[in-house]
Amino acid sequence: MSTNDDAIEKRVGDALRESDATVATAESCTGGLIGSLLTDVPGSSDYFDRGLVTYSYDAKMEHVGVTREALDEHGAVSEPVARQMARGVRDAAGTTWSVATTGIAGPAGGTEDKPVGTVFIGVAHAGEWGSGESYSSVARHEFDGSRQEIKAKIARQALSDLFVELE
Repeated sequence: MSTNDDAIEKRVGDALRESDATVATAESCTGGLIGSLLTDVPGSSDYFDRGLVTYSYDAKMEHVGVTREALDEHGAVSEPVARQMARGVRDAAGTTWSVATTGIAGPAGGTEDKPVGTVFIGVAHAGEWGSGESYSSVARHEFDGSRQEIKAKIARQALSDLFVELE
């Protein structure tokens, strides 16, 4: 059993293991950091299926089923794209849960509407077939710091967002 003092990746791992659940990741701005954090925990092969880094538009379309229309209309850093990434990797991997990130780590690339540090984090859950319990959620966050600091904050926030859903 984990305690609140445990690192978020351990708390997530314990919660997944306790519920016999699995997780996959689709990462853009975090470049694999979430998967790295998850696999820092001994025994993570019990619940971690795969991590995809879908950095480009083409990778998002090819590997996690993001539609061209979503990318054209909303851009990669958007709620619809984060939702499609989370659903796509969950379904491709056949996992219980997924988490996806798409954002602007900086130092350039931000706009007034989406400044550097903006990220959309998607979490998707697969319910039992026919139960109507499958769902996805997306949260927007903004972080300050260097590119590396922003990426690290996003990765930990993504695990925190997943952990909230697991509880």
